Amino acid sequence: MKPHWDLILVGGGLANGLIAWRLHQQRPDLHVLMLEAGAQLGGNHTWSFHQDDITPEQHQWLSPLVAHRWQGYDVRFPALSRTLDNDYLSITSERFAAVIAPALGDNLLTQTAVSDVTPQSVTLADGQRLSAAAVIDGRGYQPSPHLTAGFQAFLGQQWQLSEPHGLTRPLLMDATVDQAAGYRFVYTLPLSTTELLIEDTHYIDRATLGSDRARQHIRDYAQQQGWKLAQLQREEQGNLPITLAGHHRAFWQAKAGQPCSGLRAGLFHATTGYSLPQAAALADLIAQQRDLTSSALFHLIQDYAERQWRRQRFFRLLNRMLFLAGRPERRWQVMQRFYRLNQGLIARFYAGQLTLIDMARILTGKPPVPVGEALRAVLKQTPRLRAFSDE
Repeated sequence: MKPHWDLILVGGGLANGLIAWRLHQQRPDLHVLMLEAGAQLGGNHTWSFHQDDITPEQHQWLSPLVAHRWQGYDVRFPALSRTLDNDYLSITSERFAAVIAPALGDNLLTQTAVSDVTPQSVTLADGQRLSAAAVIDGRGYQPSPHLTAGFQAFLGQQWQLSEPHGLTRPLLMDATVDQAAGYRFVYTLPLSTTELLIEDTHYIDRATLGSDRARQHIRDYAQQQGWKLAQLQREEQGNLPITLAGHHRAFWQAKAGQPCSGLRAGLFHATTGYSLPQAAALADLIAQQRDLTSSALFHLIQDYAERQWRRQRFFRLLNRMLFLAGRPERRWQVMQRFYRLNQGLIARFYAGQLTLIDMARILTGKPPVPVGEALRAVLKQTPRLRAFSDE
């Protein structure tokens, strides 16, 4: 293996995978090495997004990675059931690896542990040292004292059923289930007429979702829906950060010049935790960048992340209202009220492209949480916010 590369990508998840895929398309002359600690590129994940979350050009270059596409999706709440028309798409880690791994060829090393990463070098667990003009660290979310976050914690199971389930489109949120200690819903993707991905999902203060309890929730939910579970095909689990507040400049100063990507760079939708749209945009930016030295990439990514941080200020405000105002088991009321709004506004919300009129519309009317608590959460004056940082 050559000791020096144009670019080394540490971590073979979504963000670094899309960077590698876009560079393969746009800059095939570059010598790019990807290092993944797991057995395969992409791990064991499902990444989903809405039609309007990305540009037509991004749809085109991402299309080989898309495993499923549905026309519309449903949501259910105690006092609201609704179908929305916006298409919904999913990339599976299986498809992700099947497309990108052959493009990388021998320049993809799986089951390769890393002991140290710097902006221009990587030391492997066996002591071997590799160098590059730049190294991008994409090894997932890393807690930071400069970010205050709750979590969207989930456990998903993909099941083969013994009979057709009857769903024709995703059920993105079924919040008619017991709410437990936070906003809880079941998320279901129909992968075929007899296959379902069912996720037990919680918006909770700490990433403390119990696996056994979530598995039981899934079995109970399937029984309630009349679905006959036959064979468990796979299971995935995750904790997506939901940002409430933070000091973005200090967050990047702590990176000490190390280029990062994906969740490690704080690049995700502050309220949903979805990261694919920002990962695709970053891949485009890097593919267009002529100077791929570590310093140039660090400043490119930092500037992009700073723009996203400013754009998402309103989303962090909403998150504080969701997490800090009112009782956790009543958080579903906030989401039920949101899903009564205009379909175009909901699409712009997911795409992170709210207008000032949209923001005003979301905040208009009687809030579904106590007014005093809502104001303290908005102004960051509630002691519950400090508790997030202290624990």
